[in-house]
Amino acid sequence: MKEYDIVIIGGGPAGLAAAISAREEEIENILILEREDKLGGILNQCIHNGFGLHIFKEELTGPEYAKRFIDKVLKLNIPYKLNTMVIDFNRDKIITAVNEEDGLLEIKAKAVVLAMGCRERPRGALNIPGSRCAGILTAGTAQKYVNIKGYLPGKKIVVLGSGDIGLIMARRMTLEGAKVVEVDELLPYSSGLKRNIVQCLNDYNIPLKLSHTVVDIKGKERVEGVTVAQVDENRNIIPGTEEFVSCDTLLLSVGLIPENELTRKANIEISGNTGGPMVDETMETEIPGVFACGNVLHVHDLVDFVTMESMEAGKNAARYVKGMYEKKGEVVELTAGEGVRYTVPVWVHTGNLGDGVDVRFRVSNVYRDKYISVYFDDVRIMHLKKRILTPGEMETIRLKPAFFKDRTDIRKITIKVEGE
Repeated sequence: MKEYDIVIIGGGPAGLAAAISAREEEIENILILEREDKLGGILNQCIHNGFGLHIFKEELTGPEYAKRFIDKVLKLNIPYKLNTMVIDFNRDKIITAVNEEDGLLEIKAKAVVLAMGCRERPRGALNIPGSRCAGILTAGTAQKYVNIKGYLPGKKIVVLGSGDIGLIMARRMTLEGAKVVEVDELLPYSSGLKRNIVQCLNDYNIPLKLSHTVVDIKGKERVEGVTVAQVDENRNIIPGTEEFVSCDTLLLSVGLIPENELTRKANIEISGNTGGPMVDETMETEIPGVFACGNVLHVHDLVDFVTMESMEAGKNAARYVKGMYEKKGEVVELTAGEGVRYTVPVWVHTGNLGDGVDVRFRVSNVYRDKYISVYFDDVRIMHLKKRILTPGEMETIRLKPAFFKDRTDIRKITIKVEGE
């Protein structure tokens, strides 16, 4: 059994940032495990720009953003194994993996960083009636076909769901000569970023139909069309609104799921709201020395935020290995109040705040001219006016050490949306 100080599962943007951060904290014995044949993760197929505005203060494509971190991993001589699938992980921080070169690997780590990313929700999770014909793909699969393989998966497209990948692929397919008939969204608001609605749909005159969904798929060998219907506020189909839309391809952009099979193998508690492990302000899970970051923790809208979070996880994993890791103060629970879906982290140690702790969260609906409020027990200590809040955009607030001064008996911190 090989032993390492820190093992990072996943070589995408989260894993790379965590590895670099740990090495910069003078940890030499690091290993990155990546199941694909190259580092960089999903960024390798995201050839559109818009990455790096927060980290590098410039606009990069996905591969350009990834390359900056890959180059740094190579410069720092951080070891990694590609084409390596992790098949087991337990609470003793023993990792079992397999690849062609080494066969079956057993690795013991002092600290582990979980950075496995997320995957798309498939058709099977939606229970859409209709034929099981060719031409039904997730938006990410279509993105890989077009950007990596050089295949055009269809010529007349309907997109179900308005997640960012779906919006970006609506534009991409248009640029490749396909006709995107419409984008249908079950909810009364888009789940993607506002800038993607403008740049990917509005700029190309692609209609976005809110409160609409696909209720049937027609076709024998290949998709011939879909039936689209309007839904009410309870997401029930409104009879008489059904409309047949001719197409040869249906792209699904209906949500991302943090990939936490390994997390569950270690019996780490998973949040029912995020689908990711529960962590404290250091990104540590309930198992000492096991950290999580990036989309395996909660789905982010910007890779820059993944990087920031993952650098924190890598730094704290290094401090844990060096024995510099002491959690001070009281443990205070963070809870999502009215209008808020979840918070990350879910608890903080009041003596571990440093310069402050960033709390990331998403709201549960579209709100205009509301306030984000933070309560320490029943006392409101923060009240921020927001012109607009949408579920598609992650929000961040900072809990400053000064907030905790003279408040030694706090038991709960609540974040909520308020009208005044």
